[in-house]
Amino acid sequence: MDIYKYMFYERGVLMSNRLFQGIIHQMHDSIGRTVGVVDDCATVVACSDLARTGERNDFLMSDYGSVEECHVRDGFTYKTFGSDEKPEFAVFVAGTDELASQFCSLMAVSLSGIKQYYDEKYDRANFIKNVILDNILPGDIYIKARELRFPTDVSRVVLFIRVLTTNDISVFDVIQNLFPDKTKDFVFSVSESDVVLVKEIRPGIESSDLEKLARSIVDTLGSEFFTRVNVGIGTAAVGIKDLAKSFKEAQVALEVGKVFDTDKSIVSYDNLGIARLIYQLPTTLCEMFLREVFKKGSIESLDQETLFTIQKFFENNLNVSETSRKLFVHRNTLVYRLEKIKKLTGLDLREFDHAIIFKVALMVKKYLSANPVKY
Repeated sequence: MDIYKYMFYERGVLMSNRLFQGIIHQMHDSIGRTVGVVDDCATVVACSDLARTGERNDFLMSDYGSVEECHVRDGFTYKTFGSDEKPEFAVFVAGTDELASQFCSLMAVSLSGIKQYYDEKYDRANFIKNVILDNILPGDIYIKARELRFPTDVSRVVLFIRVLTTNDISVFDVIQNLFPDKTKDFVFSVSESDVVLVKEIRPGIESSDLEKLARSIVDTLGSEFFTRVNVGIGTAAVGIKDLAKSFKEAQVALEVGKVFDTDKSIVSYDNLGIARLIYQLPTTLCEMFLREVFKKGSIESLDQETLFTIQKFFENNLNVSETSRKLFVHRNTLVYRLEKIKKLTGLDLREFDHAIIFKVALMVKKYLSANPVKY
């Protein structure tokens, strides 16, 4: 077992032991006898007598062949259980009478079912994490899904949550509490500042609904926990294999948003538009494009006032009158500025084709300046 798998295994065992302890205390209150659980190394992992937890016990499962029968030893009745063919645990009850045997059998069935449920839930989360991180071979995905009885034909989406401010609050814990249905929604960390949510969604859900979901995360963390985050949203994945694609899209959405939509805390891959195309271009091609567009003069020759005018002109759909009103300048002043831009660059922004070229060129320049991480 490699160290990565071992860490997950150990975590799963500890979860089971804590779960056993809670059930054991409830059983003790009901039947009034000392009860507990030993593992396959004869160590008491849970007991109504807390002082005995962690002790070695003389009951070794290897000494008893049948898992169907109760076994008596040193004044206690034992019954083995576990999810595998080989028993992993044994429950014990004080006493050797028929009632102790009945209690033992009932507890073994109960604890076995609970452990199977939690193990399955834990394995599912680990399975989903391996799928989106491409740590599992494509041919093994459906085999493992069948083993875990994991539904493969439902729609899911990946949300990539990046923490921008740090404090004592665990964003991971907050998001887990926001989405408590751990049979449908999975939350895990991929780095110190990045948390992933794999959310089951209804088929055909709108992009706006996914953005509302992301908004609830951003607003809750911001207003209640004073933690600022950005959220990238991938596209909906119908098959389980497409989850890795949705994960990468959510990452790309965050990176592209960091370059082109710096004021947005929520960025959806579906709404990236032309920014997505620019992000995928090689930098050499982008540099060549800029040289071809600005043959007459460099884009650096434009001052900040001129660039601000261009931005407002685009925001107002190339409407001279509306732009001049928003800029609080005379119409002729704006026309003069546009003529100046045409003289410097050779592009007349009042012409639709020229405006498109200029808009793309500005985005390419911004992209090259940002040098974003690519996935």
